[in-house]
Amino acid sequence: MEKMIHTVLYVEDDPDFQEAVTTILESGGFRVIRASSGEEGLRAFRRERPDLVLVDLMMEEVDAGINLIRELRAARETVPILLLSSLGEVLAQSKEYTELGIAAVLQKPVKGETLLALLRSRLS
Repeated sequence: MEKMIHTVLYVEDDPDFQEAVTTILESGGFRVIRASSGEEGLRAFRRERPDLVLVDLMMEEVDAGINLIRELRAARETVPILLLSSLGEVLAQSKEYTELGIAAVLQKPVKGETLLALLRSRLS
């Protein structure tokens, strides 16, 4: 039986962090679509229809990541969304993020094995 390849949309404006996380995801067998802004991420989502979205909280604007998530949820998209942030531990406890239907909030920098295990559990 052939192993299914899942597509992850990764929205991150820091090129170094984007490259590092993309390498982790690809080494874990995921196909990665990259976007550098919330707007670009929304276009890529509509075009590619990924299995999961990994999004940075603060990009070109402070709430760019949250605005992207709100737009996806307003369009009734149910794809799992994981949020990356340097404020990860604090945000994970926030009611607002729970109400947005975020599957997980991860603290930057994230360990590769932690990220891959979480993605696999959300996509199984």
